[in-house]
Amino acid sequence: MSNENLVSWMTATQQYVENALEAALPDEQRAPQQLHQAMRYSTLQGGKRVRPLLAFAAGELVAADAANLARVACAVEMIHAYSLVHDDMPCMDDDVLRRGKPTCHVAYDEATALLVGDALQTLAFELLSRPMDGVLPQQQLTMVATLATASGHAGMAGGQAIDLASVGRSLNQTELEFMHCMKTGALIRAAVLLGAMCGQPLSAEETDSLDHFAKRMGLAFQVVDDVLDVEADTATLGKTAGKDEANDKPTYVSLMGLQEAKQFARELYNDALAALSPFGDKAARLKQLADYIVARSF
Repeated sequence: MSNENLVSWMTATQQYVENALEAALPDEQRAPQQLHQAMRYSTLQGGKRVRPLLAFAAGELVAADAANLARVACAVEMIHAYSLVHDDMPCMDDDVLRRGKPTCHVAYDEATALLVGDALQTLAFELLSRPMDGVLPQQQLTMVATLATASGHAGMAGGQAIDLASVGRSLNQTELEFMHCMKTGALIRAAVLLGAMCGQPLSAEETDSLDHFAKRMGLAFQVVDDVLDVEADTATLGKTAGKDEANDKPTYVSLMGLQEAKQFARELYNDALAALSPFGDKAARLKQLADYIVARSF
């Protein structure tokens, strides 16, 4: 598939997910209006929608229904949006810019931002628990559990706790990978697995291969983010550039150096692609997205 084909597919999928989010989020004129306005402000018209794109690409492996994939994509993106709202608050990373606009607590207030995160998280699970055409209840229960594990103490929230506790400390590579496999990688991994759960069942071996791809790409995504935090400007990132270094946070760049971090991202990318070999041409879209994720810094 060509790059032009990828861009066309990404644009169409991003708009499809945007429309689904528009429909799933509460109307801003419905009480409590400020909460609903802030939920929409923090979720809509922002970000690259990498996690929904991965869910849709994984869905191509199993001929998944687009409506079910949209439900999964919305649930994952709501969890992601809630994490960003909370992450930007003064008690966490204390940032004023996200996706090129003022962060939620700046545009509204801290109490509203806290409630936005709470409401987006619960709405994600409400969406994922509604019946899906062609998906058995037991499979749907597994999907809910997958997202919950990725979001909580053993996933994203746990990784964030380690991140906050690591400010000013030097972590070795094993410790850094453990943190980011939870903080960033868990939700990316969940997006891929949930997309694959929306269609024809995979074998245990195929599931393991797909899971390995998702783990390596989740880590590669974070390495590339660390590189971009050093090399890209605020306008390009849509958030404050150089924030990790300013806050004395351990990153792959601070641990390895810039060029070594880029090389590590390439190694993770190659390992991820190798894991897709059992799927042949059906994994072409996932391979394209892997190219896109890693190429952001090169």
